[in-house]
Amino acid sequence: MSSWTALNDELSIWADTGRMAPFWIRDDDAVEPSPALERLISLTANGGIPATLAVIPEHTGDALATRLAATTSLSVAVHGWSHRNYAGKGEKKQELGLHRPQRDVLSELAAGLDKLRALYPDRAVTMLVPPWNRISGELVAELSTIGFSSLSVFGREKDAPIRLINTHVDLMDWHGTRGGRDDAPLLAEIVARLQTLREGKGEMGFLTHHLVHDEKAWTFLARLIETVEKHPGAAWVDPLAQ
Repeated sequence: MSSWTALNDELSIWADTGRMAPFWIRDDDAVEPSPALERLISLTANGGIPATLAVIPEHTGDALATRLAATTSLSVAVHGWSHRNYAGKGEKKQELGLHRPQRDVLSELAAGLDKLRALYPDRAVTMLVPPWNRISGELVAELSTIGFSSLSVFGREKDAPIRLINTHVDLMDWHGTRGGRDDAPLLAEIVARLQTLREGKGEMGFLTHHLVHDEKAWTFLARLIETVEKHPGAAWVDPLAQ
């Protein structure tokens, strides 16, 4: 059985019970218009596929806002403030940790939310996407006080003082080729996530990074989008609209 056949079989199980498996795309590190962003838009928004762009507030401005004003189906979330690493040598990269005073980090995040709301009054959402998917628990506990209603990191959702809308499968091979991953492991992870969702709630969050996609990554993403769009047991969703 091919990996794509396994996905279609899983989606057929959903269809047979009258349900649609919910898929969601989150794309990280958007800053300005680019050919890669145009390709992402052509695959998603131009076809009415909802997706969330995690935008880095410090480095973005009117150029991206003007480009996105002509699109539909794309929401904009706060991707930290600067995507700057403050972790020490030997630590995993992190912007939103306790390496600086908590009040300074929260002040930057609040400024980031304000900036994106001003740039994108019709599409900015109150979701925080931490750079490198890492944030200290102490900061999570304060997010609602500065205007955030949800948090999106990577992995299965855990108990938290704020709504979690995570991604669960990463398109990129960060520790190997740094290009798109092979179909088989990607599809196995997608199917495994869908199996856990049969008895629960949530989405199959798919994580992309348009700026670093190679042809392998673009090809997989296009096929996944088409597969979900055409199957009666699946749908692309905006989790914040549910």
